[in-house]
Amino acid sequence: MATYLLTGGCGFIGSHLAEALLARGDQVRVLDDLSTGKMENLRPGATLIRGDVSDAAAVRQAMADVDGCFHLAAIASVERGVRELLVTHRVNLSGTLAVFDAAARDRLPVVYASSAAAYGDAGPLPLEETTYPRPLSAYGADKLGCEQHARAAGQVHRLPTCGLRFFNVFGPRQDPKSPYSGVISIFCDRLSRGEGVDLYGDGEQTRDFIFVADVVAALLAAMDHASPEAPVFNVCTGQPTSVRMLAETVASLCDTPLEIRNRPARLGEIRHSLGSRGRAEASLGLGTPVGLRQGLAATLDWMRQNQAPAAPYPSSERTSMTMPTQSTAETPTISSAASGHPSLPSESGTAASTTWSAASDAASPAGTLGLIR
Repeated sequence: MATYLLTGGCGFIGSHLAEALLARGDQVRVLDDLSTGKMENLRPGATLIRGDVSDAAAVRQAMADVDGCFHLAAIASVERGVRELLVTHRVNLSGTLAVFDAAARDRLPVVYASSAAAYGDAGPLPLEETTYPRPLSAYGADKLGCEQHARAAGQVHRLPTCGLRFFNVFGPRQDPKSPYSGVISIFCDRLSRGEGVDLYGDGEQTRDFIFVADVVAALLAAMDHASPEAPVFNVCTGQPTSVRMLAETVASLCDTPLEIRNRPARLGEIRHSLGSRGRAEASLGLGTPVGLRQGLAATLDWMRQNQAPAAPYPSSERTSMTMPTQSTAETPTISSAASGHPSLPSESGTAASTTWSAASDAASPAGTLGLIR
């Protein structure tokens, strides 16, 4: 049994990872400021230290006596990076440096969330880890900076790390009302209510959508591959899906007519994004990813069980695809909590007989629209 520090563990991906670690018998210590994470996402058996990931003293305290760290805390918003550059930089890059610094004292392995946003407008598809990155946003630049500092920490301090470039992650517990939410959670929420959806441009933009269980599988595998060489892997499916096809698939699963409101194309939006999963499959031993339809059905099932009355959507960022891997603020405080997990439907959308947890198959901004993470 190992003890892990999990930054951002009250967020979307973090809560699924905590669930998987606890299910296999590990102890989980969560560092989160609950600025975008939710207390109800804290898994039963996990301990919460409420604090800011960019507070070096708080990170050192949280890192004491652990066997490794999963670093997911971030402000995962391209738009907020435009409005609040220094704030997002402090959390996204300086927070990662605080984690590396604390871990380097005992050379503890760190698996951290990078992002497909680091690629930016990088060229031919599918994007491979050797593709020269050209980030188009402060968020992508900060994530690329995390990778560079991981390499430097490996050379200088022999710190073992492994970075994962998440593409468009989706699944249960992704809040459709959050300004950091993704296009899938918004489409699922609106269409399950019989409401229309917005398409920007012609809707033929394509993205690489990956289910949260597959992201958790990559995170767990990556801990065994952390090294001073600081390897980086794509976390993706290698399958493109257009936004229009996504809307049609969700409408089909909801058995509701698809009402589309056409909006002008967004300036600067990446037209197509697609990752190569070859290196991750070969090195991390990852299996076949969950199919889009199956993952959407699981997400819809969770939403139906947890659906609240309709509320206004955020306007400026309502279709940015991000993943609330939370940042963490304030003087550290400690607590603990409880809740359940969804079932994974079959490809037909019928719930499987076995209970699903993120461990059983074992995560987004890059542009806008729900686009890369």
